[in-house]
Amino acid sequence: MMNVIWAGMIVVAVIAGLCTGRLESVTQAGLDGAAGAVEMVLGLLGMMCLWTGLMNIAQKSGLVAKFSRMLRPIIRILFPDISTDGKAAGAIVSNMVANIFGLSNAATPLGLKAMDELDRLNGGSKTASDAMCTFVVLNTASIQLVPSTVIAIRAAAGSADPFGIIVPVWISSVCGVLVGVFAIKFTQRHGVRRLPGRR
Repeated sequence: MMNVIWAGMIVVAVIAGLCTGRLESVTQAGLDGAAGAVEMVLGLLGMMCLWTGLMNIAQKSGLVAKFSRMLRPIIRILFPDISTDGKAAGAIVSNMVANIFGLSNAATPLGLKAMDELDRLNGGSKTASDAMCTFVVLNTASIQLVPSTVIAIRAAAGSADPFGIIVPVWISSVCGVLVGVFAIKFTQRHGVRRLPGRR
């Protein structure tokens, strides 16, 4: 679908350039945009390499493991239906720690593994369990101590203070998690459940 949208935008731009006699400007804008994209990617690459290296140091130093142990009681509260010593809980904790440290690339496979384990506990049912719904909310509205991707984008775009968004990100992400958890728990307790055989 996105390919169709992008192709449509390009066709419209070319047609508009032909109709207005400014096709050369359209071409130049395309080249400038491509050059800007390459520059931004290179800037992002450097910043992401820096943060990935720092997070690897944190992992090997045992800091990530300490965070994992700290999150176990929270897992027990949020996921009362699963064992805190099981594979599902371990994958959930690893995913949360990766998200907290801004390791989005590492968080994705851990999130998929956690969902796979939760699906196994759910017996392969076509209806998502409460634990699966809760995990999706937590993974989507995750707290980030270091929003490395946003910082990298701001730095690549020439921001004078790329780290200036850290505190607002903390506040907004905490609020997002609290609202998300409240909403999912309220829905689980008071929501209308679909009866078997009904649509």
